[in-house]
Amino acid sequence: MSTELTHSDVESILKIIDAAEHLNEIEIVHGSFRLHVVREGNGNGRSISAPMPMAPQASPPPSTNNAPAPQIVPAAPAVSTASAEIPPGAVAIRAPMLGIFYRAPAPGEKPFVEVGQRVKADDTVCLIEVMKLFNSIRAGVDGEVVKICAENSGLVEFDQVLICVKPSKG
Repeated sequence: MSTELTHSDVESILKIIDAAEHLNEIEIVHGSFRLHVVREGNGNGRSISAPMPMAPQASPPPSTNNAPAPQIVPAAPAVSTASAEIPPGAVAIRAPMLGIFYRAPAPGEKPFVEVGQRVKADDTVCLIEVMKLFNSIRAGVDGEVVKICAENSGLVEFDQVLICVKPSKG
């Protein structure tokens, strides 16, 4: 079973990176594939280094980096302007990665959480999709959801505030 990225996967990754306003540099390693993107100056330009993996058809040679699993490593953390949105006394649940934010497990289904709902630390509050993989995001704190900051099906950046929870007392 091949887990190599397709040309379409790479295009999708580049579109996500282009949409991330506060991301200056990112490196993605997936098997023999390595993508390193650096925005120059104010983020209007970018420098891309992307050796492609070997495929059955003719393609450029693979890089020598053979990582066992996909990794997304922001070299320069994104600047989060969302910290001002956190209500007093609330804890921010932040995006651990760049990707697409989903409030529900599937389209048309009930969202994981709503404002006013009580959550436990190990409750799933949303999903973030990266390269067709869905990552469950846990609350990390017992309390009440007081604000949902991210837009459903919208792009979220590393460290962006997703949901605010007012911790339970005691």
